[in-house]
Amino acid sequence: MSAALLPVLLNKVESQKSSDLGEGGTKGSCIRNLEGNLNFSQLNDGPDVIKWGRRVIPGWSRGIYSATGEWTKEYTLQTRKDVEKWWHQRIKDQALTVSEADKSKPKFYVLSMFPYPSGKLHMGHVRVYTISDTIARFQKMRGMQVINPMGWDAFGLPAENAAIERNLHPESWTQSNIRHMRRQLDQLGLCFSWDREITTCLPDYYKWTQYLFIKLYEAGLAYQKEALVNWDPVDQTVLANEQVDEHGCSWRSGAKVEQKYLRQWFIKTTAYAKAMQDALAGLPEWYGIKGMQAHWIGDCVGCHLDFMLKVDGQVTGEKLSAYTATPEAVYGASHVAISANHRLLHGHSPLKETFRKALVPGQDCLTPVTAVNMLTQQEVPVIILAKDDLEGSLDAKIGIPSTSLEDSALAQTLGLSYSEVIETTPDGTERLSGSAEFTGMKRQDAFLALTQKARRERVGGDVTSDKLKDWLISRQRYWGTPIPMVHCPACGPVPVPLEDLPVTLPSITSLTGKGGSPLASASEWVNCSCPRCKGAATRETDTMDTFVDSAWYYFRYTDPQNTQSPFSAALADYWMPVDLYIGGKEHAVMHLFYARFFSHFCHDQKMVKHREPFHKLLAQGLIKGQTFRLPSGQYLRREEVDLTGSDPVHANTGEKLEVSWEKMSKSKHNGVEPEDVVERYGRDTVRLYVLFAAPPEKDILWDVKTDALPGVLRWQQRLWALVTRFIEARTSGKAPRPQLLSDKDKTEARRLWEYKNSVISQVTAHFTEDFSLNSAISQLMGLSSALSQASQRVVLHSPEFEDALCALMVMTAPMAPHITSELWAGLALVPQKLCAHYAWNTSVLLQAWPTVDPQFLQQPEVVQMAVLINNKACGKVPVPQHVAQDQDKVHELVLQSELGVRLLQGRSIKKAFLSPRTALINFLLQE
Repeated sequence: MSAALLPVLLNKVESQKSSDLGEGGTKGSCIRNLEGNLNFSQLNDGPDVIKWGRRVIPGWSRGIYSATGEWTKEYTLQTRKDVEKWWHQRIKDQALTVSEADKSKPKFYVLSMFPYPSGKLHMGHVRVYTISDTIARFQKMRGMQVINPMGWDAFGLPAENAAIERNLHPESWTQSNIRHMRRQLDQLGLCFSWDREITTCLPDYYKWTQYLFIKLYEAGLAYQKEALVNWDPVDQTVLANEQVDEHGCSWRSGAKVEQKYLRQWFIKTTAYAKAMQDALAGLPEWYGIKGMQAHWIGDCVGCHLDFMLKVDGQVTGEKLSAYTATPEAVYGASHVAISANHRLLHGHSPLKETFRKALVPGQDCLTPVTAVNMLTQQEVPVIILAKDDLEGSLDAKIGIPSTSLEDSALAQTLGLSYSEVIETTPDGTERLSGSAEFTGMKRQDAFLALTQKARRERVGGDVTSDKLKDWLISRQRYWGTPIPMVHCPACGPVPVPLEDLPVTLPSITSLTGKGGSPLASASEWVNCSCPRCKGAATRETDTMDTFVDSAWYYFRYTDPQNTQSPFSAALADYWMPVDLYIGGKEHAVMHLFYARFFSHFCHDQKMVKHREPFHKLLAQGLIKGQTFRLPSGQYLRREEVDLTGSDPVHANTGEKLEVSWEKMSKSKHNGVEPEDVVERYGRDTVRLYVLFAAPPEKDILWDVKTDALPGVLRWQQRLWALVTRFIEARTSGKAPRPQLLSDKDKTEARRLWEYKNSVISQVTAHFTEDFSLNSAISQLMGLSSALSQASQRVVLHSPEFEDALCALMVMTAPMAPHITSELWAGLALVPQKLCAHYAWNTSVLLQAWPTVDPQFLQQPEVVQMAVLINNKACGKVPVPQHVAQDQDKVHELVLQSELGVRLLQGRSIKKAFLSPRTALINFLLQE
């Protein structure tokens, strides 16, 4: 805008009616609201200066309209920096509202998987949190009561290892990282519901993790048994799988890792396998993730049943759980079979030697041990099978010859007796015989009745698959939630009373990573009184797997300050389920399974009314960087690579390199720092790039030379140019007068109106249905191109142009809040606006989301699409109205039409152009 035009604009503003500013608005209130009522003297030294009715801030000589009152015509690098500097804190302040439940509004709970506080954000974090931030802003503009909470998955092995390496306490290291990462999130311009922040390593959180563990224990869903662990014989400690290298050696000592049996805590996730498998059918499609969940759980067709073991007729106290796919036929069992790798042969069982003496490698062996079914009281022999591994993840199964040819052959070979318990009636119905109270039942009815009885008597019966294992949660580490159990010589394992929670971690000043569980060395903490008999006892020294902490955090966000319970049922029922859960595909199996398990359990405990925790799931892809690798496998830094030739080579040796795209990491020298990228390109550009470069579920190959980054840079410049053109037209001294539009102008305006409504419809669908924000940006780019081509008379006089321009700014705002805030500030002070339905005295992020005009919905269902071939009209093809602005769909429909088959079939199409303003598509052919 020229300097000569500015006084005109501001004189117009001085006389502008309050109706132009919004209901009850004034020029002063408009400025105050847009600027957030900030005290400018706190931002810069020196007094405020008023210029042309605007506050001018010293130090903004090349600044922006919001600061100087002068509109910059070009969107330069300096303009971008000024815009983001001005609006960053103001946008944050707009979002600083406590997100209390307001039942007068529909709710929307968007949740991105919380990060581990490693100390630095990576580009994967930028992508997932940009998506959640964008969706949260969009839903707020739709009038929803929104929470978009953030917290920290703060326990875990990396913190403990870092503390050992740096001679720090894990808490100090973790809290320092959290502070740094919060600053990074702030620099990205992300607005989370910080009033709901949680940190899993703080006692006010893990108290309730312990509470839920005790509830699981009381329900019979938490138990101890022997299990294999990775044992470092040098450091005398248990290793996580991540601490064992590809050669089976310890990451720390280099020793060959051994498999050792230790008594471990488990959560009985198999108890909910069938319910969780069945519940998948009631969820919306999760783009392949439901299939991954179903595969992880397996086919839930059988159950485990519990047995007491005897030797020479004497009960030993040892128990065994074995699986069968046909529990209804269990009265016809001939044996229980265990694998040669079973813990009874390799662990600390008192029957270990008895089993080992009976073992003949390579043969199926009958042992002197018998198993008594705790449901039927039937007694059958225990067999050691020749094979080391059974089907699925089983290590023990019930042999029932009536339903298995393999079991029948084994029973005959070993001379085992059994009964046929399934009879087929003349009409083909299978019924049970010789099966106590289940005799005479149809087979499927007996399955239900027998498994129900087993569950009722707590001797098995949970319908599950042969591949799903219970969840081993014990960790012999310090930095984790203490397991709230006490071991008493007289009473056995006893849970800590709820009123004594939390069991806090003792202060251990020196962690070595050696010698078993660090908690075992804290003797004052370990030695305690039994809660039941008050005798001498010891605390459990294992801590919980960090997946337990993250299995219920979505509930805590609904009521994070609650000191009386994990969460209020009323608040959880209001906010749950999570409407949109966003996170990496790598967490789509285990974490999602454990989170669903906890939700199902809390539902059965009457803590929540919803069984499933997440409604829609968006598993975003990775951001990958380019890697350069020598044939030896060594990764090179980019500065070590010569890229001048057709193929990359080692800069020093000329050796050819293997080039690929891999997940960003320091070790592969292919990462980029978010701060560096933001500093170079700006917050809005980075946001738009990660949203536009690929559909959210696909990987992004980070390459700033591709079309995506230049595309979003050009688009921001186009948006700036659009608003600049509009301001200049409206401040040229000519008042907007729609009655001056010619018929041709009105037709053009009508096309803009139709295009605007089509884009609103499609962008809204992308935001609510498929979350293809890249497609939403493409639609908005198309609308901005159409507006750029508008005639000068339409720009000046058309309400349709003004409305479409404003709608474009509002729809872009959730994705690029800084630039659109400045553009809206410019639009807001343009005099004699023709659209009264916008709240001109508030910022763009507080506008209502545009809706499709009712008249547009009454448009003809079909439009006649003009078809041009090499710029020559060839006819028209009917196209459904709702796809008339979708080039790919129009292209496809034309090719399938009679005209397309006749004129285009077999010909090479170089390019096709769909007009943004008229129902026209032009095909350019290779001649």
